[in-house]
Amino acid sequence: MKKLDGQVALVTGATRGLGKGIAIALGEAGAIVYITGRSLNSSNGSNDISGSLLDTQLAVENAGGICIPVQVDHSDDEQVNQLFQRIQNEQDGKLDLLVNNAYSGVKVLTEAQGKPFWKCEPSLWDACNNVGLRSHYIASVFAARMMSQRQQGLICTISSWGGLSHIFGTAYGTGKSACDRLASDMAVELKPYNVASMAIYPGIVGTEQFKTMAEEGENSLFRDTPKGVAKSDRFNWETPLLTGRVIAQLKSEVDVMRRTGKVQIVAELARKYGIVGEDGEQPASLRSLQFLLPFAFAGLRNYASFIPDIKVPWWLLLISTLSSPKV
Repeated sequence: MKKLDGQVALVTGATRGLGKGIAIALGEAGAIVYITGRSLNSSNGSNDISGSLLDTQLAVENAGGICIPVQVDHSDDEQVNQLFQRIQNEQDGKLDLLVNNAYSGVKVLTEAQGKPFWKCEPSLWDACNNVGLRSHYIASVFAARMMSQRQQGLICTISSWGGLSHIFGTAYGTGKSACDRLASDMAVELKPYNVASMAIYPGIVGTEQFKTMAEEGENSLFRDTPKGVAKSDRFNWETPLLTGRVIAQLKSEVDVMRRTGKVQIVAELARKYGIVGEDGEQPASLRSLQFLLPFAFAGLRNYASFIPDIKVPWWLLLISTLSSPKV
């Protein structure tokens, strides 16, 4: 018996990248996986990076799962409402897991690279945080209505280390920081209903978009990231499947409520549970000396496995490397 047999999951923004990997992993674990995106097939894709709902459906089915693609524009609240009505009707009100992943800000962030926020159009904010932060809230509203009725469920909101430190600019960082707060505050209100909510921190994920931008180097979004993140050696990169397998593990935990309201770091959970990604990788946490030292000193990268996997305490990160709000 698979760990998520009979459970119903929804992954938003699953035509490619992280969402696709998460959907595959949940299907692999036995869940019935609903997926959303704007492109049903490759012919109606909106950019140069390939991927569609039907591509993801095939990949999930090849992994032994059941996948139901639903074409949805998450900037349209009525389409989102209809999506949840469909799940309500088809699954008799059952929804066990929501993964808030949809994000439409990559293109505008790339175009805005190198510019301070005041030299960008104000619309940059909406482009980053409408399908992203706002759409996560809307989807969570509808999911919570279903989950609270059954007194069970898990909402995972994909966030980023960029919510703690300046990476891709003000609009991005503020949105990701708000995703963390969204997950935390929802957890407070959902706890009496036995529904868990948490923020998920992947590491350096080698999505199709990320690989393309890394290859572009100085002409891409990565011009403003810490030196070495997008190096061609792909040091400490992870595949999207790893995040999905970690979320599947979280959903299968009997005592998942002990994690509610907290940030869950994919790499740390993967090592704890012996989970690997598509390439067999088990990356170090971005707060581990096993990542930080080779990241700073490239000559150590071939010897990273010999460095102790010691995590920098969270409080120390907040007063040193990271630049989250301080008093």
